[in-house]
Amino acid sequence: MGQKKTILRALAGETQAVPPIWMMRQAGRYLPEYRATRAQAGDFLSLCYNPELAAEVTLQPIRRYGFDAAILFADILLVPQALGAELWFVTGEGPRLSTITTEADFAKLGPASDVHETLNPIYETVRILSRALPSETTLIGFAGAPWTVATYMIAGRGTPDQGPAHALMQENTALFEALLARITEATIGYLSAQIEAGAEVVKIFDSWAGSLKGDAFEKYALEPAREITAALKARHPGIPVIGFPREAGEKYVGFHKATGVDCVALDNSVDPEWAAAQVQVDGCVQGNLASRHMVTGGEELVADTRRIVQAFSKGPHIFNLGHGITPDANPDNVQLMIDTVRAGATG
Repeated sequence: MGQKKTILRALAGETQAVPPIWMMRQAGRYLPEYRATRAQAGDFLSLCYNPELAAEVTLQPIRRYGFDAAILFADILLVPQALGAELWFVTGEGPRLSTITTEADFAKLGPASDVHETLNPIYETVRILSRALPSETTLIGFAGAPWTVATYMIAGRGTPDQGPAHALMQENTALFEALLARITEATIGYLSAQIEAGAEVVKIFDSWAGSLKGDAFEKYALEPAREITAALKARHPGIPVIGFPREAGEKYVGFHKATGVDCVALDNSVDPEWAAAQVQVDGCVQGNLASRHMVTGGEELVADTRRIVQAFSKGPHIFNLGHGITPDANPDNVQLMIDTVRAGATG
């Protein structure tokens, strides 16, 4: 095939004896070297916007574990900030944003074409990484999906049920859809600039897709993913796209075809054997080990890892967690997972 990078081979539809592996949030608080660099940066947002330090934390798990891919260190809420929303982080509680609940709030946002001034440091991080990464390591760029980003912009924070966004969707559909359209356009520009800077794959994280039911899933999860994917592929022919409609359940079925993504990332609420029969038939899948195993380790980690590798062994597969690794994870368990995957399903 001419392509040596294992992740790109999987995304092109190749079945490999040993699946390539990376891990969501692989640069993060579970690693002592990350905590040291973050302390040097001062705070989370300063780390995101410092290209040298953001590149450093992206590289740390590659040096330590030799993952097959590095994912750009950034945050999905940088796009709302670039559109003009206020963004700050509360220690121990997470992000806070100024809210968009009225036409007047929406009118304060800038046009999608203006995001690059704020986001230029992120593109510089990508350029540094494209030079610094080992030749066999794939560089993944990413953005939040419009629905997920909108839930934060409407509520001003993460919520357990995305209630404020659902309420706005019902009460002022025109405003809700205008916000989604603005985020979609900004996301296309943002991901396109990441690709121009050197990202070889991009991933769309729809962390709250599971709370969209029925027609709302088609309109607000599938359609934006399709629009973003089509626009990126028109601008950058051959660029692979990974979609992650987390907790989509039965809606994972047909997601490849409905959106045009090259790979569907699966959370750990779906059974790997079911997903192999229902989702992997349409193309590459990514996943889907429960992130709790990175805390608990042991034989259960090994057994579940082998089961997932085995379940997806008949088609293109990228091994990953079903959710991001948590700060309380043990770095030794990450190594055990990698060793188990690379030893093969029968080990």
